[in-house]
Amino acid sequence: MPTSKRLYGNHLAILAPLAAGVLVVGLVLAFFQAPIEADQGFSQKIIYIHVPLAITTLLGFVWGGICAVQYLRSGNPRDDLRSYTAIHQSLIFCIGALITGSIWAKASWGTWWVWEEPTLVSFLIVFLLYCTYQPLRFSIEDPERQARYAAVFAVVAGAFIPLNFIAVRLADPLIHPRVLGTADGGLTAGMRPAFYLCTIGALLLFATLCKYEMASKHTRAQLRALRRRFGQDAPARPARTSAPEVPAR
Repeated sequence: MPTSKRLYGNHLAILAPLAAGVLVVGLVLAFFQAPIEADQGFSQKIIYIHVPLAITTLLGFVWGGICAVQYLRSGNPRDDLRSYTAIHQSLIFCIGALITGSIWAKASWGTWWVWEEPTLVSFLIVFLLYCTYQPLRFSIEDPERQARYAAVFAVVAGAFIPLNFIAVRLADPLIHPRVLGTADGGLTAGMRPAFYLCTIGALLLFATLCKYEMASKHTRAQLRALRRRFGQDAPARPARTSAPEVPAR
């Protein structure tokens, strides 16, 4: 078994179809079994896509910070790769959450965005904060300094996520619904199975994409190392990374 698959691709063949299956079942329940919300109508069903994406995004950013803490403690490049991949995938999920949220806002409120709503603005701030991660990381040439500075950023930004979440939950809600843990904006009994399955499916999809990206980047780094070793690749400047496990652009 290839090293990259053994390190990063374990159970990928099981995880990928499992994620697809859970998502399909969740979406089928959401669109064909879950009741239609009385006030918003059919457009409310985008909640089964938007909210799982948002939850996965925030948990992914926190996970990236946890992996960064592990890297700062151990210096293991694998932890740096896990942190990088978690943040990269979380940014993709974050874009999906922002797009679906804007579509939902337009259908429900008649506008694409409401700047007075703390939930929306705080989520946008989180997105813009993490948009600076890759420019910061790849502006540094030295691999060790690159990984160390990126890890510090991931830890600080990851700690900001729960603080931001708590502050938003304590703020007076305007028009954005509180999906979980509230009586007025919460889920009805008929909505919960579909919502929970969609959320689990989004988390499984996130894990699948992270494993796939880690295995892919590790394999590419190994190929570059082999080419340099056998003289088939003579780069004009030093490689940005010195170890196979460290992510490359």
